Amino acid sequence: MERIRLNNVLPNVFATRTDISSEIWKSEVTFERNQLYLVEASSGTGKSSMCSYIIGYRHDYSGRICFDEEDVRAFSTSRWTHLRQRSLSHVFQELRLFPELTALENVLIKNQLTGFKSREDILRWFEAFGIPDKADQKVGKMSFGQQQRVAMMRALVQPFDFLLVDEPISHLDDANSQIMADIMMEEAHQQGAGVIVTSIGKHMSIPYDRILHL
Repeated sequence: MERIRLNNVLPNVFATRTDISSEIWKSEVTFERNQLYLVEASSGTGKSSMCSYIIGYRHDYSGRICFDEEDVRAFSTSRWTHLRQRSLSHVFQELRLFPELTALENVLIKNQLTGFKSREDILRWFEAFGIPDKADQKVGKMSFGQQQRVAMMRALVQPFDFLLVDEPISHLDDANSQIMADIMMEEAHQQGAGVIVTSIGKHMSIPYDRILHL
């Protein structure tokens, strides 16, 4: 997949609003591979909804979302499954990790589906993220900032054309935010992928190709 295009998209919940001022909603915007985007938003303007629409988890919107030239509304469940394993990866704002599993198990369970990274690669990430001692700890006993790093690792253990990261550093200090950004961008560059970062204020300090206001 080379591009994602949103054409006149608007969440159904906003259908009766007349005060929409956005570079994404009710507009035409294209996200390209090999490009880095920041979507800045205020709370309640629909940034997590936008991510859910793009990855096919929700369809409660008007307008069209196209991958290359195909309207995603026509995609079957099996097509979405393939896309989420091979073309699209996502770090949810609420992370959606399994609290009863260890940090390493949360990453490995995804990697078993894709076979994309070795166990040694993943353990090196734990070292780089500064949490090697947390690999065998249950996620439910970790801080939210530590969980954010685990969620990022899980998102990176697959091939992807686009990576969506929804408020990925809300609970990280500047030093750990930069580490996350460096690891994420290294993997994205290796895959020639596009990256879409959302933020309601604090965001990764990286050279965005385009900043959009939701």
